[in-house]
Amino acid sequence: MSDHALRLLREQPHLAELAAFPFNFDLARADHGEDVRLASGGPLEAVAGDDTGGTYFVCGDGSVLYADSEGSAGIIGNSVDEALEVLVGLPGWHDHLGLAPADGEEKIRAAVAETEEEIREYHGIDDERTELRAGLGLAERSPVELVGLLHAALLRTEPDFLLLNAEEGGAHDLLDGHPRPPLWEAVLARGRTDLALLREGSAWDEVAGDRARRALALRAAQFDRREGDLPLLRHLLRHEAEASMTDELRLAAVLVGLHGHAEDLPLLYEVRETDFDTWCGLGGMPEPGADRAELRRWARDLDDSLFGTDPADELLFTWTGLAHEQGLVELARAALIRRLDDIDFRAYCDARDSKAMERRDASQLSPLVREFEQLGDTFQALRAQRLYVPLQTRAWDRVSALLRLVRLEREEGRFGAAIRTLTSLRDTLPEPDGGVGDSDGSLEHWWRTNLGTYIVEEHYALARTAATDPALADEVRAVTVAAGELLARLSGTARANTDTGANPGAGVSAEPTPPQPSAG
Repeated sequence: MSDHALRLLREQPHLAELAAFPFNFDLARADHGEDVRLASGGPLEAVAGDDTGGTYFVCGDGSVLYADSEGSAGIIGNSVDEALEVLVGLPGWHDHLGLAPADGEEKIRAAVAETEEEIREYHGIDDERTELRAGLGLAERSPVELVGLLHAALLRTEPDFLLLNAEEGGAHDLLDGHPRPPLWEAVLARGRTDLALLREGSAWDEVAGDRARRALALRAAQFDRREGDLPLLRHLLRHEAEASMTDELRLAAVLVGLHGHAEDLPLLYEVRETDFDTWCGLGGMPEPGADRAELRRWARDLDDSLFGTDPADELLFTWTGLAHEQGLVELARAALIRRLDDIDFRAYCDARDSKAMERRDASQLSPLVREFEQLGDTFQALRAQRLYVPLQTRAWDRVSALLRLVRLEREEGRFGAAIRTLTSLRDTLPEPDGGVGDSDGSLEHWWRTNLGTYIVEEHYALARTAATDPALADEVRAVTVAAGELLARLSGTARANTDTGANPGAGVSAEPTPPQPSAG
């Protein structure tokens, strides 16, 4: 992308003055005032600002991202040259964010003319526009064309140019109010294409042999059910069984079962018997020899409880997982961050209401942590885990959540925070000799379980990693001492299973399963 105009502005002060006034692209205002970054981790350079506190950033591909002072951001041009064409040609461009080519030429021209007349009441723009266009070599475009360029650029903002507060991790709002297609629509696009190929009799093995394409084709078939699909559904079911138990395997079995052909029962039974996971996951399936009514009843019950025919009813994590499998990482990341921001905002509102805090649902936070980790986004996983921890009322669950929080803080290099979290974790542990106990008894035998092993391993892992920071020398020594004391408190079996050096923290990504009440 061209940066010809930006080079000229930096080389010629007179042109830079014209750009700053009256067109509000001021090279001297490039300090945004707060640290921001792209969710994708892509490069971002602040090059100018305006008198409202907004900032213009150049992204890695040359696109220009504008962030205002109110927490909104959007792409306004594919290059600095194009962005300046918009700013100079539409000096009241902020007022036109809601316009789109579909509004028609008459409406667009009328809106632009009205805004420019208001501007002219205070200062000139016409001679200045002519001079700046000539000096920078900018094309002269009609208001309709400029609105089209701006509209198209704004629609590219998400997911690749989602702007975050660098410290807190929250995303900026979209600069414009244009509706975006739902996540499932973008994710299902290829699945619908492959389903059409399968129905034509093409690419059966290519689609069925590719895990990501097969899953998407099955999801497309879920929302577009046809009587003639049974042969291709059988084909996809056989191949999906090779992946062991998945949601799509269950879906394929349901879609086959809904056709109600009793001769499919041996195939379904064979798939169920693939391994232990499929045997559990497809439990309740009618045995070979059952009638078609029983098969349909089983499939219909599962369909009603787990699937259905409206993609908008599917869980967000279904679509983010499928997006990730397709390589649409930023699409998945953006959707997950938006969901986390919504939970974070509600948590902020609930913080002043103790009853509301008690009613808060933690069910989406743990999956969010897992999804972010699968994307390799430890920063956002840490955000979600911090919200998750205070919602754990059971002692075992709270310690497990703190343990995961420590690991994420350590992996993010936030060693001081991790050390403080470990201190809080230790304060929650009861004595193994029957002394001070935990509030609900769930931690009574922590020292005999894998939880105790993981706690000790995380202490050693953090001590070694944080030792790279000389300012934390005293804290690291305290963590090392605590690790030794905790190791001594473990039972013989738990102590023997603890890795204190070669592979520290190997198991702490899992949330340990609490022992049964009968544990001795």
